[in-house]
Amino acid sequence: MGAPEDALSFSGKVKAELCRMPLGGLAQATAEAYGVLLYANSFSAREVRIVTESRDFAGRLERLFARAFSLQFDSAEDSSGRGRSSFSIRDADKIRQIFARFGYDAGQVLSHHINLGVLEEEQCRPAFLRGVFLAGGSVTDPGKRSHLELVTDHRNVAGETYSLLLEAELNPKETVRAGHYVLYFKRAENIEDFLTYIGAHLSAMELMSVKIEKEMRNAVNRKVNCDSANADKIVSAAQAQLEQIRRIDRSLGLDNLPGELRDVALLRIANPEASLADLAALSDPPVSKSGINHRMRKLMKL
Repeated sequence: MGAPEDALSFSGKVKAELCRMPLGGLAQATAEAYGVLLYANSFSAREVRIVTESRDFAGRLERLFARAFSLQFDSAEDSSGRGRSSFSIRDADKIRQIFARFGYDAGQVLSHHINLGVLEEEQCRPAFLRGVFLAGGSVTDPGKRSHLELVTDHRNVAGETYSLLLEAELNPKETVRAGHYVLYFKRAENIEDFLTYIGAHLSAMELMSVKIEKEMRNAVNRKVNCDSANADKIVSAAQAQLEQIRRIDRSLGLDNLPGELRDVALLRIANPEASLADLAALSDPPVSKSGINHRMRKLMKL
């Protein structure tokens, strides 16, 4: 797999920040563990298995399960060479204990639902969604594009998570990809709000900073392009005027023009790329831009 997630991506940085947060009390730790389990690789009566590329999340998992359930994983494999860590529980008593914490009977669960009774305390829903992101979430590098997604194998869980996000005034979109249920955000401000809600304040600020920088760069590029287009128009118009003035010189002779028209013709010849505003300022005595424009129009009619 190569280097672990946190050495490569913005996702890893977000998860590292989340994993620096305190676990909180029993209710908050239970809510976070609930989110992890519902978005983990496996959460069934036969096995609990969580696989992660984030070293920070791997370091938090054992402490989280000890706080939430007072138990340890049956196996914890650190495959650092491949960039993955895997945690599993197969002991039937431990699995029954975990299921019971969420009001489930391990032997009777056919499909998972979110038990909202576990999320009643104020900080439990942000903690739950923090666990969701740690186990099943990813976010792209904000310098490239805006995209955050949460992926689970459980259809009901995805729909109920969608409702929780709406209640928190977060507005995800939903889709199905290769049998997985995906909730996602594509607008940078929605991703900022989600990261702030689950506690990744520094990452949300970084995202905001990148967005502002990108908007400023785009604004500068638009202005440069606009200025360049205007400069091209000025040069093109000036060249057309010069061509007409040469024709007048060949047919009539510039010395035979009225004084004001002769002056503007000579001024254009001396300043072949200047704008009309510049020609107005260079006139002696100076005249207005509209005055120069009027004289140039009369000259062109000849």
